[in-house]
Amino acid sequence: METNDAITALTALGHAKRLAVFRLLVVAGPAGRMAGDIGDELGIPGATLSFHLKELVHAGLITAEPQGRFVCYRAAFDAMNGLIAYLTHNCCAGSPVAECAPVTTACAPGEACC
Repeated sequence: METNDAITALTALGHAKRLAVFRLLVVAGPAGRMAGDIGDELGIPGATLSFHLKELVHAGLITAEPQGRFVCYRAAFDAMNGLIAYLTHNCCAGSPVAECAPVTTACAPGEACC
């Protein structure tokens, strides 16, 4: 991941509503969620939700798949894992301290990420 891509992703996640949307989609896994369901779950009006979804798509953190008149949104797990790897790449400069070790396992769609 390039620095500018990381900045774009972190900027997108730096808003409480967008972070909530992204986390909801991570929980949903590869099935994703329809836009209306996301709005209902999080109590976000349609126009506001559209703005936030657009920002997350632009940042590459989620994908949008039209399904008839509706749109299904899914977390982009590769982008999420890339951001995590970027943030932890040089963690503690090789220190043997276990708490400092970079993430070595990727979060797969539908699995717990911890």
